[in-house]
Amino acid sequence: MRFSPQTAPLPEASNNVRRVMLTVLLAMLPGTIVAIALLGWGVLINILLAVSAGLVAEAAMLSLRARPMRPAIGDGSVIVLAWILALCLPNLGPWWLPVFGTVFAVVVAKQLYGGLGFNLFNPAMVGYVVLLISFPEPMTRWGPAIDSSGSALNFMQSVAWSFSGALPSGVGYDGLSVATPLDHAREQLSTGATLHNLTQSLFSGSSLAQSWNLWLSLAFFAGGVFLLWRGVIRWHIPAAVITGVLVMSGFLWLLDSARHASPLFHLITGATVFGAFFVATDPVTASTTPRGRLIFGFGIGVLTVLIRSFGSYPDGVAFAVLLMNLCVPLIDYYSQPKVFGHKKSEPIK
Repeated sequence: MRFSPQTAPLPEASNNVRRVMLTVLLAMLPGTIVAIALLGWGVLINILLAVSAGLVAEAAMLSLRARPMRPAIGDGSVIVLAWILALCLPNLGPWWLPVFGTVFAVVVAKQLYGGLGFNLFNPAMVGYVVLLISFPEPMTRWGPAIDSSGSALNFMQSVAWSFSGALPSGVGYDGLSVATPLDHAREQLSTGATLHNLTQSLFSGSSLAQSWNLWLSLAFFAGGVFLLWRGVIRWHIPAAVITGVLVMSGFLWLLDSARHASPLFHLITGATVFGAFFVATDPVTASTTPRGRLIFGFGIGVLTVLIRSFGSYPDGVAFAVLLMNLCVPLIDYYSQPKVFGHKKSEPIK
């Protein structure tokens, strides 16, 4: 507690932007390490490229806007933005995906709105959606980066693939890339097959391609719990996102379990857990009232399942977050808590 002779005693702020961003980066480390271990060096390459491009783009925009550079870059927000976007990108994608996506996110979705604290939409998700709509084929290049002998591609081989598309002798791209569980579910439905055994395959551990989504979800869940423990985020949005996913997917699954995946499948695949703890909780673009956070998160969960089930894209977290970002002003307006001591006025007679 800090006292001043001119003011009432006020508690000193325990958090600042830099400390919060460093805590978020620390919370993403378990998921990042697991992603690199399961999906190869392409994950790290994406992060390095995205962070580098983000710092350059941020510095360039601050210079053009005649704003001080050191405070804005030093707060770590652009690193968190780039890191989150990089984790959403395919590990076997070309080098320009993280570069283009991050530059677009920083320049258009962040700086053109006025910088940190003024953007309406989550910048990382704006960059991701632009890439997904503009370059659909490169955005599907997911899979464990292992060669024909079962050995992982080393760092230099991964760099060569990212920048030139060159693979070691005897290794073909078809041997690396595999469909994600959400892609596989969509393919199953397109051929008239059912989804009854889809969740079971995720727990069987019969192949890395089937189980890496599960391990990533567990790692990011651990990071999310760390954020809650440190007080960086509140429980409302993550709990509401997960509840929305489970309620909507459970409803559809009860209607037709052959055509709709189970709630557990929706929970542990795609970006559900990562989105609930690290994307939807963005303090700038999320709702700010306790009741509003619940509405905001629940809406993201419901829209995610609806887009996955009926939309044109396998995962719907990014689209759901951006759609609910649009609704935040309305949600906050109608979910303001009652002012202490304020009495509801009597109707005029």
